[in-house]
Amino acid sequence: MQFRSQHEAPFVVHRELRAWTGDDGGGQHFGMRRPRVLFLCTHNSARSQIAEAFLRRCAGDRFEVYSAGLEPTDVHPLAKKVMEEIGFDMSGHQPKDLKQFLGKTHFGYLITVCARAESECPIFPGASIRLHWPIEDPTVFQGTEEEELNKFREIRDQIDDRIKLWVRETAHHRAVETT
Repeated sequence: MQFRSQHEAPFVVHRELRAWTGDDGGGQHFGMRRPRVLFLCTHNSARSQIAEAFLRRCAGDRFEVYSAGLEPTDVHPLAKKVMEEIGFDMSGHQPKDLKQFLGKTHFGYLITVCARAESECPIFPGASIRLHWPIEDPTVFQGTEEEELNKFREIRDQIDDRIKLWVRETAHHRAVETT
């Protein structure tokens, strides 16, 4: 490949690198685009909403974060409550249908957080990397009000730990790719 000047090559390589990583959109971050991340579960009522909130807070400057469901329902009140306990306001979180993204938005990462979404999700051509995190559904747990609240806390903490680990892993992989 020939360039008119030595200053053109880095721009072309940079653009090709973005194409290679599958990143076609998102906000600007130090002149680079942030990869979009979609958390997917069946109802977009608890796990995917919690994951979206944690990733936004933990690395929202590095990722553009979304969540959706195959059959969206209202955000579960206990999901809102356990997140509020640790300083998250989820009053603005609304369930979203996967259909609003299919064929319209490219995601660097599609992360399913339940077995049903993993098995029933249609082929998602708009995702570069697909991951599955099998996380128990706290909405189906039955017990006393306190037991149910504790189950939501347990799942919240699992998701928090998984998000933090994944952010460290992706930061490491990105650092290795750029060296």
